[in-house]
Amino acid sequence: MKQVFFSVVFILLSATAVWGQPTSAIDQLKADPRKAYGNDYPYQLAIPRLTKAPSGYKPFYISHYARHGSRYYWSSSLYKELDTLLTTAHQKQLLTPVGETFRQKFMAAKQELQTGVSELTELGWQQHQGIARIMYNNFPEVFKKGGNVLAVSSLVGRCVLSMSAFCQELVQCNPKLEIREQSSRFTLDAVVPTDGQNPVKHNYPRYVKPRYEKNMKNFKREHGLRDKIAKRMFVSTEGLPGNIHHITSNLINLYTSLPSIGHEGMMEGIMSDEEIASEWEGGNLGSYSWVFGPQYQMIPILQDILQKASAAIDGSSDHVADLRFGHDTCIGPLTVLMGINGADLDPEDPYEVKNIYQNWETCKASNIQLIFYRSNKPGADTLVKCLLNGNEAKLPVPTQSYPYYKWSDFLQFYTQRCNK
Repeated sequence: MKQVFFSVVFILLSATAVWGQPTSAIDQLKADPRKAYGNDYPYQLAIPRLTKAPSGYKPFYISHYARHGSRYYWSSSLYKELDTLLTTAHQKQLLTPVGETFRQKFMAAKQELQTGVSELTELGWQQHQGIARIMYNNFPEVFKKGGNVLAVSSLVGRCVLSMSAFCQELVQCNPKLEIREQSSRFTLDAVVPTDGQNPVKHNYPRYVKPRYEKNMKNFKREHGLRDKIAKRMFVSTEGLPGNIHHITSNLINLYTSLPSIGHEGMMEGIMSDEEIASEWEGGNLGSYSWVFGPQYQMIPILQDILQKASAAIDGSSDHVADLRFGHDTCIGPLTVLMGINGADLDPEDPYEVKNIYQNWETCKASNIQLIFYRSNKPGADTLVKCLLNGNEAKLPVPTQSYPYYKWSDFLQFYTQRCNK
């Protein structure tokens, strides 16, 4: 079955390979409105064109951080509150025909949803399988001789299973690989430094306010979708449990989670991808505050990346790859801390935020890959390239040969950033 899955996926990828991204966030939304789901957006396996390495250089080591794959909604409160809402509305005859159809579909799936809360889905497993195989195929020189790989995960089951899917696929690609998987309090600093079970305690600022927040009076939010949802769902909202803003927020959260759990179509007629995309910019602002604020708490992850890469380069480590599997609450702020694609620019104008951060970059199974290259010429610099969700990404490190950066410049820049 798995062989069939990958045959189909990679045939499709070959036919629809991504050779370049649209120039603006709005253009990307027009091409794929589901990107407006933000961090609920399911990872899209694609094979982008990568810039050829400079002459004489070959990849030899990969450092990686990934979010877990697609899952059921993270909190049982969503399903419980919708159960209460729909039951009450049905009993009081407040549902429209569209609302009643949705209620029936929801009730049919309710036990599955409540049982699956926060757990990885089949799609989440497949996402990490696909990412691992693409990584292997893109950089075969790293893995072809086998070698040792260390994979560490948060203590949460969906991250452990994402790690397992990824590592199993790498071994399928090359059985000579020796992969150690670890989900332990000993390694939390490398994946979730803020976990309460982390024995290492840090005193980094918990929240830094982005500058755009003081200028929000100049930003016009769109709220028309919530009114449309309420009218499509209910003949009246009188007597419903909870305020209408909370009710519609729950409905939107369920809608954007459906592709990850195999229940697309459950909410047909209540909202559309295009309608969610029309209000994306306001939601993206909230997402930017959410990832910008705790960026310094991710310093231990960046330090782990620097330390393990240094060891691989100087030969004190025999790892060909170091893999990390955690959460959006870490990879999002890490993206800002590293300034990937300008995410650290902190604009004052709220309308500029969409140009430096798009919340779909923190999607399910989102990942950062740092690919290290060594030259066959004695004394040549080690180079490093950054991929964000498989695409070559810009860093705030000076370079004359983008997307390649000198490791010495990379190390100096991020060491200073951590120490600052």
